[in-house]
Amino acid sequence: MEYSEKVMEHFAHPHNVGKIEDADGIGEVGNAKCGDIMKMYIKVNAGIITDVKFNTYGCASAIATSSMATDMIKGKPITEALRLTNQAVVEALDGLPAVKIHCSVLAEEAIKAAVKDYYDKNGIAYDPALFKEDCCHYDHHHAE
Repeated sequence: MEYSEKVMEHFAHPHNVGKIEDADGIGEVGNAKCGDIMKMYIKVNAGIITDVKFNTYGCASAIATSSMATDMIKGKPITEALRLTNQAVVEALDGLPAVKIHCSVLAEEAIKAAVKDYYDKNGIAYDPALFKEDCCHYDHHHAE
């Protein structure tokens, strides 16, 4: 399986690893199929994600996409972070092997889960459609 240099770099030296003790939002997601688990922590100030950390137990792809995704949302408004798609993360990593695309979905889901937790804790109203459980947002045809 061929991984891009960027994937290998983020896997070997992932950015933003760890936990934020006084996180404003925490999201934990898992993919039972491949046993990957990801926990995402965010700090929010005036609607901006000022800090983000993650812990991932999973494959190189899951770790690399988490690392890249946290880079991509750090310092950004929450609204922008919610629009981050796994496709954008995969493109930023110069692609992933097709069988590993599903791993990249975890990062997107973890960000959403952390933001939802932040909204819930602070009583911030949001559109539930933003967080609907979407099991099918990657192309199943690649899974064969």
